[in-house]
Amino acid sequence: MSEYGKVKVAKLKLKGEKRSHKKHKSKKRKAEDESGSNSSKASKNTDTTDHGGWWHCTSVHQMTGSLAIQLGELPVYVRALDNGLFTAGAPHDQGEGPSPEEVLTAVPAGDDRIAFKSGYNKYLGVDGAGRVVGRADAIGPREMWEPVFQDGKMALLAANSFFLGVDEEDNVVAVSSKAGPDQMITIRSSALRDCDKPKEIPEEERGKLRDVEKNYVKKFQKFQDKHLRISEEGVNELKDARNQGHLHEALLDRRSKMKADRYCK
Repeated sequence: MSEYGKVKVAKLKLKGEKRSHKKHKSKKRKAEDESGSNSSKASKNTDTTDHGGWWHCTSVHQMTGSLAIQLGELPVYVRALDNGLFTAGAPHDQGEGPSPEEVLTAVPAGDDRIAFKSGYNKYLGVDGAGRVVGRADAIGPREMWEPVFQDGKMALLAANSFFLGVDEEDNVVAVSSKAGPDQMITIRSSALRDCDKPKEIPEEERGKLRDVEKNYVKKFQKFQDKHLRISEEGVNELKDARNQGHLHEALLDRRSKMKADRYCK
């Protein structure tokens, strides 16, 4: 493993060794930290939007399904050619994702390695000259790649123990034994993450507002006389409540007025 793969190890605390007292954060420092956290989230969202919804993978387990390998800081991706070789694609405009020829499929190949399949249904490997080629029908030792992370950056180690990059003619190669600025990459995914999935609408809230109110009355009514007690007021109040984000409170208030809720006295 190259120097790039080494990780800094914290100093061990020995038994009996005095530990320094931790200082409590001031309210001002806490507010600054929270502000920084919000800024970081906004930056990530902007990064994803700038790349057409393709988000930045930060761990190996995130690298599944459709992926694109971004070369450097610019929106330039590894592009498959019909002769089995790969080149650096043309730069994309802001908000534009990779083109079909730049989309790969990731396949797990062990705990810390993955394989990539091109749109031509061939696995990416490295030949004797260090060129990245996509001509294999199955995953072998030459088709395994290891993402290497350090200090928030990533490089891709090929089976020949060299890092992926491009040569002077923009051919994608693995010929550098060290991971310098030219070997820094970003792997992007278009997979829908849990945090991006739309929240599922509860069954009770599907349909028209009058039906929604009826559903909640059925759910919470005491049913002492076997008759539904639904407010005769219009639904404009409920429309406003839904737009303002407190539909449940408005429905509860209307059930309370009708004495039609088991939780209302």
